[in-house]
Amino acid sequence: MRSGSTLLRVILDTHSQICAPHELHLRVLRVSIAQDFGEVSMKHLGLDERKLEHLLWDRLLHRELTASGKPLIVDKTPNNLYMWERLPKAWPDAKFLFLFRHPASIADSLLRIEKNKDPDAVYAKVNQYVKMQAAARAALPGLSVRYEDLVADPERVTTEICEFLGVPWEKSMLDYGSVSHGPYRPRLGDWSPKIRSGQIDADIEVPSDDEIPAELRDACRAWGYLS
Repeated sequence: MRSGSTLLRVILDTHSQICAPHELHLRVLRVSIAQDFGEVSMKHLGLDERKLEHLLWDRLLHRELTASGKPLIVDKTPNNLYMWERLPKAWPDAKFLFLFRHPASIADSLLRIEKNKDPDAVYAKVNQYVKMQAAARAALPGLSVRYEDLVADPERVTTEICEFLGVPWEKSMLDYGSVSHGPYRPRLGDWSPKIRSGQIDADIEVPSDDEIPAELRDACRAWGYLS
């Protein structure tokens, strides 16, 4: 979260072949088999509640993809990291984008949007994300993307992403404000004036080494932001 994922989403969603809806939060969707005869029925189909949830996920993505008229869908939900082991089971052919941002910048952004938030709780959350992402990257094939590189050289980075996804690069991707991407609101991604501007803002500040909280220094080293 707070890593520039909404910016990446709307850039991808601007592509003529990519549908990138707002955060779908598949992790919190539940399927329940209420009676034992239902369990018997589903068992003979080779299904349990977990596999039925995967069917629900797949149907939801298919619904969005069909409505868009495009051939490829991207799900951008940061909390998917909490269940990364399930994603390749649901979609064995899925491709993964691992998005990075300076951990101190992520923490600062969280503290600014969540007033009265305990800094220690925020640092703990960022460290948890770093550890989970390390586990996911070790197990899943994918492309790593730095937010700082995306805003500094969007053409180069999006060209690399398109090549990874198997679609041609389109210059129009960089003008994401030219089309609608649905609502910008809390719980669905970023909603700040910066993302609403429709323009990629390269004017960002990266914390200096001496500005990094002690609690995040290991995370910054793990992600290559601190030697």
